Amino acid sequence: MRILKNRVGRVIEPGKVDFLLRTVDEPKEQQVVIKIASSAICGSDLHIFKGKHPSAPLPVTIGHEFAGEVVAVGSKVSKVKIGDRVTVEPVIVCGKCRACRTGNYGYCENISFTYRVGDGAMADYITVEEPYVYKLPEHLSYSAGALIEPLAVAVHAVRRADIKLGEKVLVIGAGAIGILVAALCRRRGAAEVAIADFSQKRLNIALELGATMAINPSKQNVYDVVSKITDGVGMDKTFECVGLEATFNQAMMALRKNGLATIVGIFENPNITIPATRFITHEIRVQGSQGYCWDFPIALEMSKEIDLEKLITHTFKLEDLQQALETCLDRDSGALKVIIHP
Repeated sequence: MRILKNRVGRVIEPGKVDFLLRTVDEPKEQQVVIKIASSAICGSDLHIFKGKHPSAPLPVTIGHEFAGEVVAVGSKVSKVKIGDRVTVEPVIVCGKCRACRTGNYGYCENISFTYRVGDGAMADYITVEEPYVYKLPEHLSYSAGALIEPLAVAVHAVRRADIKLGEKVLVIGAGAIGILVAALCRRRGAAEVAIADFSQKRLNIALELGATMAINPSKQNVYDVVSKITDGVGMDKTFECVGLEATFNQAMMALRKNGLATIVGIFENPNITIPATRFITHEIRVQGSQGYCWDFPIALEMSKEIDLEKLITHTFKLEDLQQALETCLDRDSGALKVIIHP
């Protein structure tokens, strides 16, 4: 392999990025070197940029939603070859704990993600392990391929919620994950999929991709709408995709008796106050959802039905990473998914 120079973006302090300059090593036996074509900024990247990610202390590299071309492979790699278009499940697991050995690697006792060990995808190249590399189908561009990761996050959440035919669902937060959760719930058979957000632009995209009803809290009371569409009973399932105390409670209070809330948002403030009595009086259930476990193949299949390109609002060059992150945090920018092109 010829010598490859690599820029790797990282957050060094709140609101400030720089680049590590490295040389790409020869891949080990089961490693794959990928030239990144597109990386997408994730909500967790923004939490890191603000210095408020609960599991990623600064300084740390960023970027884990990406797609690109294979440029080198290890001697024992057989799944992909040089020239293949691919995306990657950016998880790192031990393979030794009970969860891993029973196939539930999403619950690995030592789970981590590529960017947390210095291999962020806001870069020119990245080296990953072969089992987590997936070929991109022909219908996906590199930019859409970078969004398979958030689609897999949504797949995992919807599968955990076990959405059934005819159920009524409320999704709180129309970021990329919330929009994709709504789209998947509809395709899973939910009869009503309401989504709530203050951005009308985001709500419109959610409606295009499958949500049946949009709720703008600046114009409507969420509970009033829920009461109307459920005859006062409450939603069967809710998804919290924001990460705030108010929306966590909203996800609980909007449920019918014996309803289920799935919490997907990352909480910059992990200590919140909730109405605990609701658990008893309504026998509601609340569960979390993080990452993925055997969800990438499903996400790739579902990408045939969900136009991921509709989520993309901005593109930047890698050297403009600082501006790209600032754009994401600018509420007036209209940013939803921002793509970085090395």
